[in-house]
Amino acid sequence: MISQAFVLGAGLGTRLKALTQHRPKPLITIANRPLITYAFDHLLGAGVQRFVINTHWRADEYAREFPDSAYRGFELIFRHETPEVLETAGGIKNAEDLLRGGPFWVYNGDILCTLPLESALRAHRDARNEVTLVLRSSGGPLQVSFDEQTRRILDLGRRLRPEVEPRFLFTGIYLVEPEFLSRIPPGKVSVVPIVCEMIRAGARLGGVVVDEGTWFDLGTREQILAVHHHLGRGPWIDPSARVAVDAVISGASAVGAGARIGASAHIHDSIIWDHGEVAAGAKLTRCIVVGGKLATGEVADADVA
Repeated sequence: MISQAFVLGAGLGTRLKALTQHRPKPLITIANRPLITYAFDHLLGAGVQRFVINTHWRADEYAREFPDSAYRGFELIFRHETPEVLETAGGIKNAEDLLRGGPFWVYNGDILCTLPLESALRAHRDARNEVTLVLRSSGGPLQVSFDEQTRRILDLGRRLRPEVEPRFLFTGIYLVEPEFLSRIPPGKVSVVPIVCEMIRAGARLGGVVVDEGTWFDLGTREQILAVHHHLGRGPWIDPSARVAVDAVISGASAVGAGARIGASAHIHDSIIWDHGEVAAGAKLTRCIVVGGKLATGEVADADVA
């Protein structure tokens, strides 16, 4: 087993606009849980027992959400990036000392998935790869060229072989051996040019296609609302929420801790964050209400932030 993971938590979440003004994207709530906790649970199922998380935008919110620096009894170690976010490879390099010279998973903090990871770990070990990318053949932008016979990555986004059409999605999950860290210069750098250089050098850069399970990139409000439908167990109402007896909450809705829902309010396929409020008589459809904000009137397909 690989017992540690680096979880990317420093992204700015610019596509979510007002929803990430006061919290980092991995802490937006999905069915009344911070998104990043789904990553933690997925990795715990793969044998991870120790998590390193990089932070940048609103890093104080991580301390508020995880005051004991632990999740379900497992250690969370935060590394803050300042004055600017260091991107994917730079973030890993900046946490090199925390990774203790051992292999680790890398996992994007803004995805929600149930992919069985055992096959990826087995493929990584069997091929003795330095890096193994977890891929899918559908479900998003297809940017990876991959040889299914040799199980080697050939290109990312047509940077090296523009004539070859990419056929695979990169899930944002990969396995890394510690020697990969020596390839990353200090400072702000994406993992993409590092991987492209590995391809040019013929390094042990592999891939594994995992089409079982589900995978969601939650970069937009539409994707956030859609994943609640996929989870299919709503509405989710926190026991501490104050909901008027005649309020109607239906569909894939979620009402967070300390939220207040007024008399005769109607909420459908909408998300009310912790301490959000919906006024008496309001009607919300496909809306997201952030904490500390009040939704009034009849609103559809909008954020109250």
